[in-house]
Amino acid sequence: MNLSDSQTGGAGPRRVSAMEAVLCHLRDAIERGEYAIGDKLPSEAELCRTLEVSRPVLREALRALQTMGLTASRTGKGTFVVADAVGDPTFGDYTAGDLLEVRRHVEIPVARYAARRRTPEHLELLRRLLDRMDRETDATAWAAMDTHFHLAVAEATQNPVFRRVIEEIRDALARQSAFLNQLGDRREQSNREHRAVVEALADGSEDAAAEAMSHHLERVGTTLTAIVRPACAAPRTATRAVAHTHTPTAPHGPAPTEDRSR
Repeated sequence: MNLSDSQTGGAGPRRVSAMEAVLCHLRDAIERGEYAIGDKLPSEAELCRTLEVSRPVLREALRALQTMGLTASRTGKGTFVVADAVGDPTFGDYTAGDLLEVRRHVEIPVARYAARRRTPEHLELLRRLLDRMDRETDATAWAAMDTHFHLAVAEATQNPVFRRVIEEIRDALARQSAFLNQLGDRREQSNREHRAVVEALADGSEDAAAEAMSHHLERVGTTLTAIVRPACAAPRTATRAVAHTHTPTAPHGPAPTEDRSR
């Protein structure tokens, strides 16, 4: 069974990656009970042979299953099912829900302050970064720049505490960004949303900056929800093949009160 070239159905079918196809099949098998809680998944070698995908592709899918909270890896023993339904994905030390809640209460006010206090140098840095993100083809490098973008907006507030807060969640942001790009095809949309934030900062419009950041975070949340509760179009023949390898066992921030502007 070859999952290296799959499509989703429906109007305007979107070609999905091999990793998405493998993830969909394994997740479907777990949620349908073909792998029960406590069961060990087949070995990487066995899954690669059955699904006809490379080991790097399989490992990406297995990492996504862990992020979704469905499996856990035990060193030297393999990957085990720990849940039969997707909960709140975890990125490093933080769940997606906790991360998004904090981001809404920090980054929307940050955008307001940045619109008032940004300098020409801040805008130049952000625009250069956006241009690099538009050209970047490596997913890992793009995710790192995504995090850098949010740090740069915090820097534009000229309040070091805001940058420190974003620094604290930097690793989680990068993990979340990579996850959303792999499974939610977010990169181009995110680039457009980032550019809308920078345009509002350049105009010095606090309301527009807050609205643009709020929209960006809303889209992040919507994509996460869609990933957690997808209409998984896994062909049943593929699911059966996997089963044969079974081994039982927008709030607005406060109005700035101090002008440290250009």
